[in-house]
Amino acid sequence: MTARSAVNMAETEVEAVKALCGLLNGIAQRVYYGNSEITEELLKDELYPAVSQDEFRALYDKMRGLLKSVAVADMDQAQLEAFLTAQLRKHGGGGTSPEQTAALARFWKGHRARVRESLVSQSRWEPALRGLNWRVDLQTATSRGQMSNSPVALVELELGRNGQDSEFVCLEFDEMKINQMLKKMTEIQESIDGIVHHS
Repeated sequence: MTARSAVNMAETEVEAVKALCGLLNGIAQRVYYGNSEITEELLKDELYPAVSQDEFRALYDKMRGLLKSVAVADMDQAQLEAFLTAQLRKHGGGGTSPEQTAALARFWKGHRARVRESLVSQSRWEPALRGLNWRVDLQTATSRGQMSNSPVALVELELGRNGQDSEFVCLEFDEMKINQMLKKMTEIQESIDGIVHHS
């Protein structure tokens, strides 16, 4: 192999890794960051114009699947290296090329935190509990004006949706309601423990 052909080969590998990094960025924009302007057609036209639609589709699905595996597991550097090594060693069409491995490693190093944040926000129920404050007071009078010296728990919940101001909900519990709530929470914990121990 001549020096010129070695340089051409290295340049081809660098271009392949750049295109794959662009593809991974596009997949992340669409799947994890909610950018609907990034389409498969756009990625094909911009990154792989000379490749057939079927070849591009296979590459797109493969890289999307690999990225999903890495993202769902939230792989650290050691896990990623082990995963990519296993992918490189796969025989047949199921494995990855050195360029695909390099691109995925480079992409994940720069995007791990952002992809994780996106996955967490996509799986969060709305509205979310942002804060909780509570205190116990002595109630000196009931709503009917009768005298009372019973303790009450006051609970303030701060609820909110992403990008919106919080809403506050105030709850008041007497001793009987607190005992009922604690009993229900014990039942919930027992149900969860039963499911966890059976699976």
